Amino acid sequence: MIKLIASDIDGTLVPDGSDKINPEIFSVILKLKAYGIYFAAASGRPWKSIARLFAPIQDQIFYIAENGAYVGARGRELFVTPMDTEDIYQIVRQVRELKDCDVMVSGRDVVYLESKNPVLLHYLIDGYHNDVVQTEDITTFREENGEIPEFIKVSIYHQGYDAIHAAGDRMIPLWSKKLKVVTAGKEWLDMMQPEVNKGAALQKLQESLFATKQETMVFGDNLNDIEMIKRAEYSYAIGNAREEVKQAAHFIADTNVNDGVLKILKELLKTLEEKEN
Repeated sequence: MIKLIASDIDGTLVPDGSDKINPEIFSVILKLKAYGIYFAAASGRPWKSIARLFAPIQDQIFYIAENGAYVGARGRELFVTPMDTEDIYQIVRQVRELKDCDVMVSGRDVVYLESKNPVLLHYLIDGYHNDVVQTEDITTFREENGEIPEFIKVSIYHQGYDAIHAAGDRMIPLWSKKLKVVTAGKEWLDMMQPEVNKGAALQKLQESLFATKQETMVFGDNLNDIEMIKRAEYSYAIGNAREEVKQAAHFIADTNVNDGVLKILKELLKTLEEKEN
């Protein structure tokens, strides 16, 4: 019996950076919850972006946000893993030297951005619906009370198909021994504390809900989903997933544009309803 379902968002439920989700999934999630099955939206997005995407049911699901650096529900923090501020500042300075790259730093509730790149701003505000604080210099920014923000993730954006590999070639050798560094889509590179990943966050939820690996279902498409996929017996890579993810998963679902996740959830719901009748 499934007790917990976790799904990545960008590239899995929706195209990268999109706010277009099939609204049918909301009613399906609620019907599954009536059978005692919880749903967690797992993403590199901040929790507010996830909440807005799932607005009709935002108080009925868990958020595994910032690639696992933030876990919450009903607007409340459950688990948060902050980064070292000096590490953040050093990364920001290094990214400034990279050609055509922008850096974004996530706090608990907002993201901080130096860039005025209109494409990136469109993604963050109109696509992801993030709360964005723009500043000339993240390393000197202070809140209204004069305090330094608490940062939980840093992201590097490089516009263009698969362009982020150039940034990865530079940053991974510098930071992979100290931080978790993962690609999160074709244009994003995410950096968090080494213990942070979606799988570790999912494990915390499993332990809190007394859900075993055999009682967990997971969906993903990119490298930052692999740890999470390994935490579930019912692990699905969607049809447009990277090959590494397909190799790690036990099953393959349809593509994101063909509602692969929703199709599997509807099959699960149908099975439960038939057993009940």
